[in-house]
Amino acid sequence: MPESPTLLRFALRLTRDMPAAEDLVQETLLRAWRGFRQFRTGTSARAWLYRILVNAFHEQARKIRAPLELVPFNNRVSSSTLERLEMAQALDALPEDHRTVLLLGVVEGFTCREVSEILSVPMGTVMSRLSRAREALREKLGYERRVAAAARGREDFG
Repeated sequence: MPESPTLLRFALRLTRDMPAAEDLVQETLLRAWRGFRQFRTGTSARAWLYRILVNAFHEQARKIRAPLELVPFNNRVSSSTLERLEMAQALDALPEDHRTVLLLGVVEGFTCREVSEILSVPMGTVMSRLSRAREALREKLGYERRVAAAARGREDFG
């Protein structure tokens, strides 16, 4: 159960819906309990749980999209709120395989080898997806334009 919060966070990013994420984590823990005899001693229990979660997610017939997140507007919206929203939208716009690799590798801190095992894909595939996902995020967030604008000392990011 100590992995439940991180599993829920990951499931929420996959499903984009809290009730669906909670159901996915519950299904994951149930499958882990039922299939505990299949766990190989000496391997990562955390990676094993994430693999079960990813498999359960892919087995779902439908993928639920969460409603758009509304930002309160009172003439002053903090830049951190806007940045979080922009990041979430950019992440959600990535193809599922790229988003999944990015979440597992960067957010959850798994190594490329562990991500490879979780997703049952070659390590080279993980590395290329991770590279492409990072590049797509940079492009979607206009990272290069912001850095150049900041270097020039301008607020204009357009």
